[in-house]
Amino acid sequence: MAQKPKKKVKAKKQSHIIASIRNNFITGLAVVLPVAVTIWAVWSFAGFVDASVLPFLPAKYNPLTYFDINVRGMGVVVFLIFTTIIGALTKGLFGRSLVRAGESFVDRMPVVRSLYNGLKQIVETVVSQSSSSFEKACLVEYPRKGIWAVAFISTKSGGELLTKTGQEAMTSVFLPTTPNPTSGFLLFVPTKDVIELDMTVEEAAKLVISAGLVMPPSKAEKANGKAKAVRMAKAKTAK
Repeated sequence: MAQKPKKKVKAKKQSHIIASIRNNFITGLAVVLPVAVTIWAVWSFAGFVDASVLPFLPAKYNPLTYFDINVRGMGVVVFLIFTTIIGALTKGLFGRSLVRAGESFVDRMPVVRSLYNGLKQIVETVVSQSSSSFEKACLVEYPRKGIWAVAFISTKSGGELLTKTGQEAMTSVFLPTTPNPTSGFLLFVPTKDVIELDMTVEEAAKLVISAGLVMPPSKAEKANGKAKAVRMAKAKTAK
């Protein structure tokens, strides 16, 4: 009878050790997995660009001619230099004329025209420096009143949208899906119903990707944390 409590204590210790190992593994996984996936993605992308660019270079300009080993990333460097030169040339009158001539030729090709114009619009939207897209995160009531969803403010809407809806002001917002924020819904919401958030777009994206598990601190919590850090620093210097 006296041995049963000892067995229970031993079993508790074993379960505590297993739980500790599991928690350590999960903590390590949260650190290692993003780093590993990022390295793999960058490495794979560099290999893809190398395989796509280097075979088209003349032998005397190809780095593989002078190196015995395949240096990963040389194709990326060549692509960046080539793209920069093309960008510089298209700023001039001659370059713009060539681009217009090429685009007019593409416009005569039915299938290629649709593909080219679609890709061009996507790229121009992504790389545009003057765009104010997704500068703010917000809350909107979706899919019904009383249920709130995190969204990203795109632009202020106007034109036919206002006249047809009878609203004074409307805002177009992008409502991302979880856990893939690259897909979602475009909503046109009355501006008065859009609640802007203090959190950054990056913090809101983390909130969406993590399905609400990673909750960014509020302004007050951030201020309290900074104040606490300052007090601790002063206390250390006083000692």
